[in-house]
Amino acid sequence: MSGLLFALLLGGLGPILLAEALLARSEVLAYAAGWRTPATALPASMPYARGADPDRPPDAYLVYLDGIGKRRFRDTRDGGRLVERLIDSAPELRVLGQVLPYSPLADPLADRPVWAWLRRHMGLLLFLHNVMQIFIAADRRYRPLYNRAVGSQIAAQLRLAGYRRGSGIPVVLLGYSGGAQLVTGAVDELWSRLRCPLWLITLGGFHNGANDISHAAHLDRLTSADDWIERVGVWIFPQRWGLLRWSGWNRADRAGKITVHRLDPATHVGPLSYISPEARLPDGRSHLERTADTVIALIRARLGAAVIIDGPQP
Repeated sequence: MSGLLFALLLGGLGPILLAEALLARSEVLAYAAGWRTPATALPASMPYARGADPDRPPDAYLVYLDGIGKRRFRDTRDGGRLVERLIDSAPELRVLGQVLPYSPLADPLADRPVWAWLRRHMGLLLFLHNVMQIFIAADRRYRPLYNRAVGSQIAAQLRLAGYRRGSGIPVVLLGYSGGAQLVTGAVDELWSRLRCPLWLITLGGFHNGANDISHAAHLDRLTSADDWIERVGVWIFPQRWGLLRWSGWNRADRAGKITVHRLDPATHVGPLSYISPEARLPDGRSHLERTADTVIALIRARLGAAVIIDGPQP
């Protein structure tokens, strides 16, 4: 009986996965052909950035790219708690949390009529769609196009949030889970469009390591020994293996651009995840608080180092 159930499940998922693979390619191909361009308008009353006073330049812009649960501008895996914590604890930052990394055209998946029906009846398909987008973004045939589309989307949102090309204000890209594939891929396009100092932070990053991040000043990798999903990403993508010395990831590692920070015993998802507000550490902080505090501390440390390097010389 169990064999029959498995066969039925596989038979049902097979066509769905095939359809998802085709749909995932359709957006990036439409972008490449010039049929459509990434949207820039946000829902009414939704600001392009929050945090630092919009009338004064912030110390840095922080762009958050969420994991595969991201389906529209507003929703995030944790209900926006990580972004809220970052804004509340670091008023010197201007934070953008609305970027849609799993749509090269910045088209909210959950707002499309067909997907709205599926969300109510077959919510799993929304996650499958975003999973497929990650693998399309990692595929060498589509990766340059996908990277350019997402990079241009981020650049447009930054400009609308007040960023000025060549201003020298750092842009920090924070990618959670599959968002790491997109933040590493957006580096070249952002550098080309904005000429901005770029710092990357991955949180439980699931990515293939193929993207060239030479235009990024540094990448901080936040990970945990209990995050098996991130480890799967290291295992399945050869570019993350030490043997492929000339992959983008390994070149950056040899150049000293990657620093690992442990957030044990956090897990990728669930009640002990990096962004859990309930799981507690011995010092009394929640996992969510520690993750936000770590991100802020890293940004402030790099801002301090930049001031020392660029400041007046004796």
